[in-house]
Amino acid sequence: MPAVKGDYNEILFPPPGKTAKDDTDAVMKFYKLPKAFPPAVLKEARELARGGGGAFSSKGEMVLKRLDLRKKFIFTCDPVTARDYDDALSLETDRKGNRILGVHIADVSHYVMPGSALDREAYKRSTSVYLVDKVVPMLPEELSNGVCSLVPGEDRLTFTVFMTFDKNGEMVRRTFAKSVIRSQARFTYEQVMAILSGNDRIAESANRRIGKKELKAIRAINELAQQLRAKRFAAGALDLEVAEPEVLLDANGELESVVTRPYDESHQMIEECMVAANEAVAKELWTRGVKILARLHEAPDPEKLLMLRTELRGLGVKMGNIENPKVFAQFLKSIKKHPLYATIATMVLRSMKKAVYDGAAIGHFGLAKKYYAHFTSPIRRYPDLTLHRQLTAFLASPSKAKISPKILAKWAEHTSEREQLAAEAERGLLEIKKFRFLEDQLNSRQILDYDAVISRVMPFGCFVEIPEIATSGLVHVSLLSHRFLRYNESDCSLSAAGESYRAGDRMKVRIARVDFRERKLDFVPVRETRRYGRR
Repeated sequence: MPAVKGDYNEILFPPPGKTAKDDTDAVMKFYKLPKAFPPAVLKEARELARGGGGAFSSKGEMVLKRLDLRKKFIFTCDPVTARDYDDALSLETDRKGNRILGVHIADVSHYVMPGSALDREAYKRSTSVYLVDKVVPMLPEELSNGVCSLVPGEDRLTFTVFMTFDKNGEMVRRTFAKSVIRSQARFTYEQVMAILSGNDRIAESANRRIGKKELKAIRAINELAQQLRAKRFAAGALDLEVAEPEVLLDANGELESVVTRPYDESHQMIEECMVAANEAVAKELWTRGVKILARLHEAPDPEKLLMLRTELRGLGVKMGNIENPKVFAQFLKSIKKHPLYATIATMVLRSMKKAVYDGAAIGHFGLAKKYYAHFTSPIRRYPDLTLHRQLTAFLASPSKAKISPKILAKWAEHTSEREQLAAEAERGLLEIKKFRFLEDQLNSRQILDYDAVISRVMPFGCFVEIPEIATSGLVHVSLLSHRFLRYNESDCSLSAAGESYRAGDRMKVRIARVDFRERKLDFVPVRETRRYGRR
């Protein structure tokens, strides 16, 4: 497995393909990602798809063993490009006026039996890998996009978490049930955002039968989600949300554009509901003495925080007592409008410990949760599937839900490694596409100008961030000015008479050099392009 050894310069970078169309295969080969499922796995998946996995007999006995929610208003919300839907939502009110949030998750554990060919392959992969132009799924399409996917208008088996919240947003009750649902509508984030903004007509494109009562329920879920979100941040959760850039490719596999998708209330609504369900399951099992494959995120080391404080001082940003989680959270809130917010957020993330799976400890520093595990995505994450199995066993007989610490430790190590590898592969391919895009500009001499922000100043030059293509690189000190620039350690700036360069300053740049081998980009200020070209 390609891994980070020591500092950043020792990272093994995936190579590009011979052509842009070959990049994905090159990355998959480098990270040893599987191209196809073994025949035995496909055979099992097809048999399950043909028979519905034993979900429904002619007399419907399987349905009778489950909580029947098919007449309830339940809906999904996913990106417009989503192909599988593993979570759905509902909301009702009890006699006391409390809100009962239902989070309905595809019951993958009903289909994937422990020890089966499907299970062995799912464990081996551990996670779906979302490359820019291809998905390497954990489960075959017959399950992930078929019988397990909560498509609208179809009966689907689910595992439901019911959470009752009082008017203050406190969870006063949690229950769990094997269920069967029939999703009433499939919404995109854009459609839900339009509904939250008051544009009811957008619902017609998802399902014409959605009425005012259902629209009111969606807005009520968002109201609850925003309440939960506010409580989470008040408790010290870290607000590090940055709009993620989405790379769009043309038919030849070349980068066509980079689109920034907003992280708005529709995304927040879904996230808060999933976080609540994950917490509810983790708390139920852990507090009952059942060790689980928890999602562990520990507090950062003091040394890392000290280094972060020093780096941010170089950007002209001062921090308070960030050892206190609530002060840390307040600091992040205060810099939301800073021109270098995305850069600062990245620096903060790098100072954090990585979230991993652990069978012996629990707690999530970033989310400010004492109990946390992954439950809501069993189609694409193996730890979620194991948690489904444990909760199923617990509801039947608490003693049967326990797994040996040795096995949990083995699972935790393997799934954490696979998750890290997937993240590296996804980033690696994105980087290759961006490097190709900039290299093509040099080769074709059709070089574009970009608005950049200086993120860091060093004696040898300035590192700049380019939001338009979500990348960064170096402008060498020799290209910044005709004058001799002196580096000032006191404020981390480069200056000469009448000019200076500091973090946060803006400039226009062009690409000057692309180094695929070391993954380095050099840029040049627009006004200096000709001089640089002669050199």
